[in-house]
Amino acid sequence: MPGALLGGAATAAFLASSLFTATPAASGITAPPDKIVIEIATVNGSGCPLGTAAVAVSPDNTAFTVTYSQYLAQVGTGSKPTDFRKNCQLNLIVHVPSGFTYAVASADYRGYAHLESGASAIQKASYYFQGSPDTASRSHPFTGPYDDNWEATDSTDWGQLVWAPCGVQRNFNINTELRASAGTSDPHTNSFITMDSTDGDIQTIYHLAWKECPGQR
Repeated sequence: MPGALLGGAATAAFLASSLFTATPAASGITAPPDKIVIEIATVNGSGCPLGTAAVAVSPDNTAFTVTYSQYLAQVGTGSKPTDFRKNCQLNLIVHVPSGFTYAVASADYRGYAHLESGASAIQKASYYFQGSPDTASRSHPFTGPYDDNWEATDSTDWGQLVWAPCGVQRNFNINTELRASAGTSDPHTNSFITMDSTDGDIQTIYHLAWKECPGQR
């Protein structure tokens, strides 16, 4: 879906059943029967240039996926001074069925890293609703030597979930970041971390929790 982020209001109501594993809502509430529609309000960042990221929604409305194809931070041979840090800021308009609200219960990130001995990398993410002071942030460090796929999960206990306000449209923001550091590694080598792969795009999956809005059903 390389054309999913072509404009500020590009609708991303894609139903790609092969991308998802169903995740029951943590509350026991069944996900609403109607599909979610996600619009991309803005997408900015060196890790997601125009046309290199896409959003899809699972058929059962329990997850959505952001797919990246050029998300790479690197240091050392062949890299530019600004390549050590890459980021992507997604501002999403999430249309949910009437009478329901949602929260992001967990996020699964996947990628690949090659880190020489002495080098390191970090993956960070933060989540918040427009106008809300509540921000959830997580980070995952990696140290060299490392040469393999990586996977990281951000999870939140039910009582700590940040819910979208009922009856009010608030954009959902996801800020992600990759950083690579040469540290004490050989300056003639290259170290990097990606959220993409040579044989296809890496999918970042966000699992949703649902609950009913009081008095709206």
